[in-house]
Amino acid sequence: MTEPAPAPLPHAPIVLGVSLKLYLDVENTVQWSKAVSELARTHPAVEQGRVRLFVLPSLPALPGVRDALAGTPVGVGAQDLFWEDRGAFTGAISGADLKAIGCAYAEVGHAERRGLFGDDDEAVRRKLAAALRNGLTPILCVGETTKSDPTAAAVETAKELASAIAGLPPSASVHELIVAYEPRWAIGQAEPAAAEHVGVVILELRRRLEADSRIRSASILYGGSAQPGTLSTLAGRVNGLFLGRFAHDPGRLALILDEADALSNPEVSTR
Repeated sequence: MTEPAPAPLPHAPIVLGVSLKLYLDVENTVQWSKAVSELARTHPAVEQGRVRLFVLPSLPALPGVRDALAGTPVGVGAQDLFWEDRGAFTGAISGADLKAIGCAYAEVGHAERRGLFGDDDEAVRRKLAAALRNGLTPILCVGETTKSDPTAAAVETAKELASAIAGLPPSASVHELIVAYEPRWAIGQAEPAAAEHVGVVILELRRRLEADSRIRSASILYGGSAQPGTLSTLAGRVNGLFLGRFAHDPGRLALILDEADALSNPEVSTR
């Protein structure tokens, strides 16, 4: 499968998400969020709506992050949720409770949840439904397990997407779905996957999403060692980035915001 030249995406804000995973303790997560709050208040890309930013802290830090980002356009979400809202489920995270404390997003199906905690396709399917049921925008993570040619990667990743949305009823109307394409072999590496590889996979994901009448709006982000420079390399292919450790330094996040601003508004020069 050969990727055609990327066409300009429909005009929409560039979407940037940041997962803090479990790298920072609660105090440092709140301090990071205060720095991001200042960025959001002063950076024209966020302030003027050219970039849409959301953050996913660890669960105990959520209230502090919510408060630190209050009054800014930065959204807050959780890195996981359970498929049931109430019941005898020790240690589970209710989507209803996430919504009640101010979350707008919930991550579903990350490779580490699959590999370390045993989330299989059925769990991902049920968690996706739980997020939608509770009015949370899902960040659905998909990506091939091992490095392969782009055509094989597109087939494997599209099957993962199809499995996750298979449980939605035919009458469903999904207001928004964010798909984060993260090839698992690229997570934690020095460099992201090659732009040509990413382009082939995302083209197939986009084709599948556009053909599904249940999904009214979908954005596709690239994750997997995304960093400064990645957005420019993938321009025209993705709607944004799902960032990990490279955005845990607010200064680096600011560089990515500059980069996004330059791409979304050609009259802007990066600072």
